[in-house]
Parts: sequence; structure tokens; C-alpha cells
Amino acid sequence: MSVQLIVCLVIFALTCAGYMSGIWSLATVSMCSVAALSLTGCLSASEALACFSNGAVVMIGAMSVVAAGFSRTRFCTRLADAISRAAKGSLSAVLLLYCVLAMLLSQMVQSPVVVFGIVAPLCLAFTDTRGIARSKAAMSLGVVSISTCCTLPIGNGATQAAELNGYIHAYYDKLEGFAGAVPVVGFLDPMKARLPMLIFTVLYCAFVMPRFCPDRSAAESAAGGLQRAEAKPPLPAFSEAAGIVIFFGTALALMLQASVLSFLAVWQICLVGAVLMVVCGVLAPREGGQAVPLSMLLLVIGTLAMAGALSKTGAGDLLGGLIARLAVKVNNNYVVGFLFFFFPFLLAQFMSNRGAMLIFFPIACAACHQLGGDPRGPVILIEAGALTAFMTPMPTAAVPYMMDFGGYGQKELLRGGWLYALIACAVSVGWTMSVMPVL
Repeated sequence: MSVQLIVCLVIFALTCAGYMSGIWSLATVSMCSVAALSLTGCLSASEALACFSNGAVVMIGAMSVVAAGFSRTRFCTRLADAISRAAKGSLSAVLLLYCVLAMLLSQMVQSPVVVFGIVAPLCLAFTDTRGIARSKAAMSLGVVSISTCCTLPIGNGATQAAELNGYIHAYYDKLEGFAGAVPVVGFLDPMKARLPMLIFTVLYCAFVMPRFCPDRSAAESAAGGLQRAEAKPPLPAFSEAAGIVIFFGTALALMLQASVLSFLAVWQICLVGAVLMVVCGVLAPREGGQAVPLSMLLLVIGTLAMAGALSKTGAGDLLGGLIARLAVKVNNNYVVGFLFFFFPFLLAQFMSNRGAMLIFFPIACAACHQLGGDPRGPVILIEAGALTAFMTPMPTAAVPYMMDFGGYGQKELLRGGWLYALIACAVSVGWTMSVMPVL
């Protein structure tokens, strides 16, 4: 184990302790972490600086302005009232509706940040008008946006089989003397393996997860993110119409970004939407500036820096090698499946979930080849495990976004997510290893 890796792990441990302690704000701890990583050489100065200009940071800041503008419109409040009447004021019924919407969007938009940014203003307008704490709803929306990503073979989800086949072929093509048939992930295999998890996630987040979330007053849980529309005077007719068109136009552009609008980056679409909200008078310039969640953006920057440092110093590769050796010694489908769900889930708490997947895909292929087994189930479980990670701010920028909207701290993420994670592991491993066994 290198000195640089040890230093990085110490900084990581201290950062986690800082998040848990509550002595300083999450943003303060995050910036201390960035400073320590850059000063100790875990990240170069340019790598640390790049975290401040990361597209995810710009995207979240801009989407917060777009969401704040939409929340200023009477349409947003009226929509929330209409949904409230249809659901007879039931938070569970409303959450079920928006969890299904978030799940559908997650199949078309391969970015939990974007999905959450579209759905949260709609759902949290309901909580505000009903006097319900946003902290009761934000975690459910965030978890669905993250955990159900690209399960169904529609939109970006239609590319999952081809992507997984690419990783499998990349491993087997390098094997000297291999003359057997290369395992192939079928077009419907990712859905076949992950569909029970998708259904469980939507139902759990709608009906169970709010019980584990803190119950704060509306004022407390609205410290960041959306501003309450009823606290402001009505907008002029043009600005009212512009706010509606800009919000839904931005959402549509984000859904089409991967295909029709591929010449634009996601952050560019969000930035144009934010600028238009101010130019069209939906938000005053000062309101636009106030809508940018600075503390949350600093937290995102810190998590990007820590994830990059852990990846750069080889923490993931070290863990991956240990798991591969352990998997080869085990001769049980469900234990092997558990290893390739749990450890990507664990590693993704400390780095980006995409990075955790990329580390474990070749490890799963190598272990299954040595076992003489089928790698399809394990590689899909790796994806499911990494996407289940949301109990620290590091797996995806959607987690700090969710934390800001709900006013959550590190302890509340753990309290709200532990039961979901346990059941998700049992559902994913039990089902996937039954329909796609390794041996």
C-alpha cells in the first residue's frame, strides 16, 4: 500500500468524521477536504481546481435557478393544489405519482441530477402548499432517480446491454488461448435482472422511506433549493408564461440531449434555462443569485475531489483485487452475487458510482472465468449495487442536490437509507442469481 494511498484514506476518514460530527457545516468540511487533498499531493493543483469548474457543479447551480423560477409561477402552485385534491392530500399517493415519473425519466435521461431537478420542483411545491416538510419527500425522489437509472430498455436504457457486452468482450478478447464462446448479455437481460428492484424501489420510496426521514417545519427544510411561491407577489402575464415554457422547455431539452441535441452539453442547457429565467423577468437578478445554493455546490466540489483522489491513488483497485480472490474461493451462486453487489455498493459510497462500476466489471469477468461460470449476472449486480449507493455525498452529484432540498446531514442519510439498502441487496442478489446464476 503506497504512502499516497494511506494519506488519502486518512483524509477520507477525517472527512467522513467531519460530516458526522455536525461541528462544522458540510460545506466547510468539504472545502477542508479539498485543501488537504491538494496540499498533500493526492490531487494536483489543477485537478483540484477542475472540480470547481466541473459540469455537474454548473448544472446543479443552473437547475436550482430554473427550479426557483418555476416555483414563482402560479401554475406551479395550482398544479400542486390539483394534485393534492386528486390524491386527497395524501403524501404517499403524491409521492407514488412523482416516484413513477422520476423512474420513467431515469430511463430516458442517464443523469440522476437532471431527473431530480425536473421532478423535485413539482413534488415539493405540493409539500409547501400542504405544510408538509420537504425532508419527508426529497430523499424518496432522490433515491428513485439514482437507483432505477437505465433499467428498462427505452431511451438510454436501450444501450445497457451493448455497454455491458463491451466490458465483457474487452476482457475475453485479451485472454490468450481462449477458444470458447464469449458470454453475451441479451437486450432484455438488464431489465430481466433489475425489474424487481425497480418495482421495489418505487413502492418503498413512496410508502415506507418517508417514515425514516426527519420531520422538519417547512421553513427549516426549505433553507436551500426552492423558494416558496406564495411568499412572493404574482408575476406579470408574460413572465408567468415564460417561467412555465422555460422550465418545461429545459426539461424537454435535457431529455433530448443524448440524441437530437447531442451538440450541447447538459450544463449548457441548464445554464441557458437559468439565464432566460432572469432575462424574462421570472426572477429578479438578485433572486437568481440567491437561488444558487452555494453551500450545496461547495459540498459537490468536495465530493468530486475526494472521489477523484480515491480513484487516482488506487483505493478501488486494492479492494477489487481482494474481492476477486475471495470470489474464486467461494462456490456458491448467491455468495458470489452478494460479493459483486455489496462491494461495488460499499466502494461507491466513497467515489463516483460510475467509477466503482468500471473498477469491478473486469474483476467480475476474471473471477467468473476462473470459476468457469457466466459473468452476466455479476456485471448486472455490479451496476445495481453501485446505483444503490446514496448514503454519502460522493456516489453522484444528485446526493448533495437531494441533501440540500431536504436539509439532510450525513446521519440522516444513513438513518433514512439503511433499511432500503438491506432489502435492495436481498431483492437484487436473490432474484438475479436465480434467473442468471454464475455456476
